[in-house]
Amino acid sequence: MREALRLAQESAAAGEVPVGAVVAVGTEIVGRGANSPLSRSDPTAHAEILALREAAAKLGNYRLEQATLCCTLEPCVMCAGALVAARIRRLIFGARDLRFGGVRSKFRLADSEVLNHSVEIVEGVLAPDCVALLREFFEARR
Repeated sequence: MREALRLAQESAAAGEVPVGAVVAVGTEIVGRGANSPLSRSDPTAHAEILALREAAAKLGNYRLEQATLCCTLEPCVMCAGALVAARIRRLIFGARDLRFGGVRSKFRLADSEVLNHSVEIVEGVLAPDCVALLREFFEARR
């Protein structure tokens, strides 16, 4: 999660909403993502999607069945769907996203009983640090 926080700080420095994500298999990080939809002019360039893409390319398989994704903010519906499609084993996230959260806050997509895959979910890891980074970013813009 500390690496995801570092990536979120990179996003903030670039003027992006500070979200970072990493994909790990065991203790090895195989994918990293820093939120960058503005700089890439790409609405899908969320940290989680970028980390999943890098991990799949590195491992040569879109199915990441033994992988854990750690991110600083609860994934949105798009990213939660990608976690299911990638067959991610475990999701660890820091802060809940009360407006757009697709895993706990608004929807429960990643571990829905009606889908073909269920992601194990751990929330609240380094939550105070994740929340503080988001709060500082948005307060600076007001």
